[in-house]
Formats: sequence, C-alpha cells, structure tokens
Amino acid sequence: MNIPLTSVLEAGVAIRTLRKRAGIRIDDFALTAGVSKQFMTDLENGKATIQMGMVLQLLDSLGVKVCLELPDVEAASYQDELSKARSRQALRAGQKQRTSGKRTDV
Repeated sequence: MNIPLTSVLEAGVAIRTLRKRAGIRIDDFALTAGVSKQFMTDLENGKATIQMGMVLQLLDSLGVKVCLELPDVEAASYQDELSKARSRQALRAGQKQRTSGKRTDV
C-alpha cells in the first residue's frame, strides 16, 4: 500500500504500526536501531523537529522504502542537482579527511 508522507506524524504512525505488528517493544526497537527510547517516542508522536536522516534509517530497517514522486519534467533537473550534491559531499569528505590527518606537534 502506498501512503503519502506529508508529516513526521504520518511517518511516526507508520513506524509505530509496523513495530507493534511485529510485536517489538519500543525500547527494544530503539536499542536495536541505535537510537534512544526518547527519540522513538518523539518520532511515533510526530514531533516536527525529529532528524529526518534517522527516520529514513528506521524506515529502512523496517523494510520500508520511501520514494518521492516528482513530475516527469523535473526528473532530469533532479538528477543533475543530485549529482552536484554528491560531488560536493565527496569533496567535503575528502577535505575533512586530509585535515584530520595533519600533524599537530610543535
């Protein structure tokens, strides 16, 4: 079943539903997923300031794939922007790695 995600609450309810149907307690799932029980509680209750990256990781661990449906005319622009963003991210990671390897002795 495809359901549109337009809020953290909808994502949280989906995660809660899957967790409960699997018979997993919230604290056990939080431990397995590597997040705090408070994070899970906040997510399942729809706290708007929750970290999106963590939500995507939790959904992935439950076997849920999240997709964005873009208009066809925007798909090529999206691919271009994604390529640029990945290049910038790789560049920053390379710069960070080089600076962390510098000697600091005096």
